[in-house]
Amino acid sequence: MALHSYSRCWVHLIWGTLNREKVLSKEAAARVSHYLHEYAETKSLYMKINYVNADHVHALVDLPTGLSIEEVAQLFKGSSSHWINANDLITGKFAWGRGYGAFSVSESNVHQVAAYIAGQAQHHRVRTFAQEFKEFIGRHELRQPEDESR
Repeated sequence: MALHSYSRCWVHLIWGTLNREKVLSKEAAARVSHYLHEYAETKSLYMKINYVNADHVHALVDLPTGLSIEEVAQLFKGSSSHWINANDLITGKFAWGRGYGAFSVSESNVHQVAAYIAGQAQHHRVRTFAQEFKEFIGRHELRQPEDESR
């Protein structure tokens, strides 16, 4: 019997645009979402769902055994920013902001998190990305980041 590595390690990734600016139109966001799914497939990454907002992205990914969370986030952010610029989806140069959020998801909560991601448009009618991200950090009892304006 051959030895194989198996894992199921769900990660809810969140990252934002540079300076949290709302630069992606609905059409551009939909195109980026489609690109992220296709890119994940080319890298043999399983992305259950993603949602691209005007100023940030949510993605639910099954972390593979051979990559770290940081490597996966860098792959998605780097390739998509290059693709956005190459396809002139916005006026000017596009860039994602520094860093990301990565939150573990138990198998029993995958459907709940996927529904949360799918409901982003409705969710952000009442809450900004900054408010949402601060809530995630608090819920997971993480240290609050320094004020980025300093």
